[in-house]
Amino acid sequence: MLAGITASAVLSGLNTRGGWPLGFVALVPWLLTLDAKGTISSTLLSAYAMSVAFTAAVFYWFGTAIGSYTQVGAATGLAVLLLAAPLFQPQFFAFALVRRLTAGRYGPVLGSLAGVAAWVATEWFVPKLFDDTLGHLLYPSRLLRQAADLGGAPGLTLLLLFSNEGVAAAVLRRADGLRAIARPLALAALPPLFLAIYGLFVLSGSKETAGKPLRIGLIQSNIVNYELQRKEKGTYAVVREVLDTHFAMTYDAVVRQRADAVLWSETVYPTTFGNARSEAGAELDREIQSIINSAGVPFVFGTYDTDADGEYNAAAFVEPGKGLLGFYRKTRLFPLTEYVPAWLDGPFFRSWLPWTGTWRPGNGARVFPLRLADGREIPVQASICLDDVDSGLIIDGARLGALAILTMSNDSWFTDYHQGAQLHQQVAAFRSIETRLPQFRVTTNGYSGVIDATGTVIAGSRMGEQTLVIAELPVTTPPRTLMVAWGDWVGRAGFLFLILLAGIAAMAKFPSLRRLGATETSAYDISTDVPAGIAALPNGARITAGLLRVFARLSLLCMGAAILFGASFLQNTLAQIRIFTAFFLFPEAAAWCVLFIFSARASIENGMLVLTRRARRFEIAVRDIAAVEMWLVPIPGSGASLRLSSNEYWKFGLALADPAALARALAATGGNPVQEESKASPAKTYARARLAVRRGRLDHPLAKFVLLSFALAIPAFILHQNIAYGSAFGEYYTFGLKAYLLGFALWWAAWGIGVVLAAAALRTVIEAGTMLTALLRPGQAVNIRSWLERIGRAAFYIGLPAWLLFNIFAA
Repeated sequence: MLAGITASAVLSGLNTRGGWPLGFVALVPWLLTLDAKGTISSTLLSAYAMSVAFTAAVFYWFGTAIGSYTQVGAATGLAVLLLAAPLFQPQFFAFALVRRLTAGRYGPVLGSLAGVAAWVATEWFVPKLFDDTLGHLLYPSRLLRQAADLGGAPGLTLLLLFSNEGVAAAVLRRADGLRAIARPLALAALPPLFLAIYGLFVLSGSKETAGKPLRIGLIQSNIVNYELQRKEKGTYAVVREVLDTHFAMTYDAVVRQRADAVLWSETVYPTTFGNARSEAGAELDREIQSIINSAGVPFVFGTYDTDADGEYNAAAFVEPGKGLLGFYRKTRLFPLTEYVPAWLDGPFFRSWLPWTGTWRPGNGARVFPLRLADGREIPVQASICLDDVDSGLIIDGARLGALAILTMSNDSWFTDYHQGAQLHQQVAAFRSIETRLPQFRVTTNGYSGVIDATGTVIAGSRMGEQTLVIAELPVTTPPRTLMVAWGDWVGRAGFLFLILLAGIAAMAKFPSLRRLGATETSAYDISTDVPAGIAALPNGARITAGLLRVFARLSLLCMGAAILFGASFLQNTLAQIRIFTAFFLFPEAAAWCVLFIFSARASIENGMLVLTRRARRFEIAVRDIAAVEMWLVPIPGSGASLRLSSNEYWKFGLALADPAALARALAATGGNPVQEESKASPAKTYARARLAVRRGRLDHPLAKFVLLSFALAIPAFILHQNIAYGSAFGEYYTFGLKAYLLGFALWWAAWGIGVVLAAAALRTVIEAGTMLTALLRPGQAVNIRSWLERIGRAAFYIGLPAWLLFNIFAA
C-alpha cells in the first residue's frame, strides 16, 4: 500500500512541474492498492495516507510558506499542513469509500463510476482553499486543456479519473491475456483521444479572431513586504516609494508603449482611495488623479475601501478627467490572513494570532466600463487574488457581459516558493478557457501575464523582477460556452448520480425489511432510524453514529432557540442554510453513512438467522438466541441486542425499527427467543411506548419536510413579491426567470429549515411527555404517547399554516 501511494504521489508531483501529462496514470498505483482485498478501515487508512502523500508532493510549498509567513518555521508549517491534509484533500476519502462500497455490491464498473462521481461531487460540495483539482494537471498541454470550456477543470478531472480506472483495470487483468486487457485500455484511451480531438477543433478556430485589440500595461514593481518597510520607514515613506516607482513605470507604459489602460497590483496603494484618513492621504489621492489625468487613459489599481460595516480589499476604477468610477470589492478572502470567520473571531483568538486580518468580503462579481481614449467602452470584470480560483465568480462576470478579465494579485509570500505563484497563474488561466475571455493579470513580484482565450500566457514576467508587461489581445463577444451557460455542472451531476444510486440501493433493501415485519419510526423523527432496514453495529460504530445524531439533534434545538431569541447571526436565510448544513445535515449524513456501512440483509434460513453485509455473512442459530432485548436508549435509533443461551450478548447490536417484529419472526421459525419482559422499569416502559405508535402517511419525511414546506413557502413568497415588487411575478418581470426561481428556492429552503426546527421542538415535547408518563403512570404510557403524537401532528399540520395565515393577514 505504501509503495503504491508513494508512486502515485510522486507521479502527481512530477506532473505539476510540467512535461508529460502524467495525470492519466498518476493514480493507478494507488488504485491497485484499493482493489486489493481489505476492510473498510484499511480503505479509509489508505485514503488518509494518499491525502497526506498527495499534499506533501504537490503542495509542500504551501506548508513552508505558512511557516515563513507566521514565523513558526518551515518544518512546523509543513507539519501543520500535513496534519490538515484530510481537510485539504477530502475527495480521497469520498472516492475510496464510495468506490469500495459500491463495487462490493454492484461490481467494479459501477464502483468506479460511483467513485469518480463521489470525487467530483466532494470537490463541488466541500470548499477547498485553492479550488484545486486533478484537471489542473493538464494545464501544460495547450491541446488537452481546451475542453475546460465544457466542464471546467472538474470535467478534466472526471476524464483523468476514468483513464486511471481503465489502466488500473487492465493491470489487474494482465494475467488473462491481451484480449482481457484490450477493453479497459481502450476505455482508458478514450478521454485523452477526446481531449485531443476537441482541442484541435478549438485551436483551429481560435485563429479566426476579429475586433480591435485591447492593449494594457501591467506594472510589476517588485516592492514587497509592506509591513516590514512600514516599521522601518513609516507609512508615508513606503507609500511614497511605491507611488514614485509606479508613476515612472506607468510613464513608460503609456508614452512609449502606447497602452490603452494601466493595471497596478493588489493593495498597491495600501490605504483608502477617495476617502482619505488624513490630509497627507488626501494629497496622495490628488497626486494619483493628476497622474491619471496626464496619462489620459483609465487606471485600475488595488487599494482599500470602507463603509459602516468595515474595510475591504478593493480595486479602484479611475478615469482621466472624471475621477473615481467605482470599486470592486474582493469577494473571496484568504482565511485568517485577510479575515476570520465570525464564529471563530474574538479577543482570545486575536491575542493568540495577532496577524489575522479584519477585511470584509465583497458581494460578488461586478462589471465596469473601461472607457478608452479612442472612444471605445469595453465592459471588464475585476478579480483580486483568490477570486481567480473561483470559477463561479468569473462566470457570473461573463454572464453580466464582461469581455475581458482584469486580475490583480499579491503573490509576494510565494517569493521563495515559485511553485505556489506558478500554480496560482495556471488556475487563473483556466478562467479564460472556461469563459473564452482574455485576461490581463498583474502581480506585485510575479508571475504577471497576458492570457488569451486558450489559456496561453502570450506575455509574462519572471518571479522577483521589476518589469513592465505589455501586450494586446482582441476583445470580441465570445461564443457562449457550456460552462458559462451551466456553471460547474460536473460536480452537481456527480452528486445527483450518487443520490440516484443511494435511492436504488435503499429501495432494493426494503423488501427484506418488510419480510421481518418492521414498522416505520414514530411521527416526528427527523430521519429514518436505519437507512438500510437493519444494521449490525459493533459498539464503536453505535457510539459514533449515536454521538453524531445526538449532536445533530441538539444543534437543531440550539438553532431554534437562537432564532427564537433573535440571534443576529441567524437573521438572514443564507446564514441559516450554512449553519443548518454544517451543524445538522453534515453530522446527520455522517451518522447515516455509518449505519449504511454496517447495514445488512436479514433472512432466516434453515433455523439460522443470517445477516449478509456485502461479501461478509454472519450466522447464528435461532435456538441459541434466548432473548431479543430492545435498547433502552434509542440511540442512534431503535434497536435490540441478542442475548444468547450462554447469557452472553452477541458481538453486534441490531439497529432496526421494531425489535418485537424480529422476535416474532424468530419465534415463528421454531425458536424460543422472547422479547425481554423482566422487571419493568421506566426506561423499558418508555421504549415500549415509543415503538407502540405506528407512522401514517402524513409522517413520511417527504410529506413533512418537502411538501409542507413547499406549500407554506408559496403564499409567503407571493406576499413578499407583492410587498417588494408590486405583484406576484414582480421579480420575474424585473430581473427574469432565473432570479425569480432562485428567490423562491431561498424561501423554500428557509421554510424547510423552519419546518424541521418545528418538528424538532415537537419531538422534544413528545419524548419528554412520554418519559414523564413512564415514570409517573407507566400503565398509561402507550395511551398517552398516542395522544401526544396526535396532538403533535395537529400542531404540525394545522398550527404552522394557521401561524402563516395569521401573519399574512396581519401584514
